[in-house]
Amino acid sequence: MKKKLLIVAALILLVGAGWGLTYLYQVNSYQDKIKNLTISNIPFSTLADGTYVGEYDVRFIDAKVQVSVQNGKVTKIDLLKHKNGHGVPAEVILKEIVDKQTLDVDAVSGASNSSKVLKKAVEIALVQGEK
Repeated sequence: MKKKLLIVAALILLVGAGWGLTYLYQVNSYQDKIKNLTISNIPFSTLADGTYVGEYDVRFIDAKVQVSVQNGKVTKIDLLKHKNGHGVPAEVILKEIVDKQTLDVDAVSGASNSSKVLKKAVEIALVQGEK
C-alpha cells in the first residue's frame, strides 16, 4: 500500500513540475514579446479610406480592433476583443489615438502591457490601409 502511495505521489509531483515548467516558459515568452514589442508610427494622412481589422496576441493579453479611416484620418476604432489581466483601463488609449491622430500616445499607467498590445493591433490594422 505504501508503495502505491509513493508512486501516486511521485506522479503527482512530476505532473506538477511539468505544468510549472510549462507555465514558466509561457511567462518568459510573454515577457520577451512585450519587452521587444515595437510600434511603428504610421502617418495617418497616407492611409486609404476603408475599414481595417488588426489583431495581436502575446498569450496572456490579446486584442482585436476594427479601425475606420476616412480622408486620411482615423475616425473610429472599435474594440472587438481584449483579453487582459488588469488591462481594462488601457482601452481609453483607443480614443486617444483617434483624438491625437497618432499611435505615439502614452501607455496607461498600471496597464502598460495592454496599452502596447492594443496599439500593436491598431498598427497591424493600419498597415493594410497604407497606399
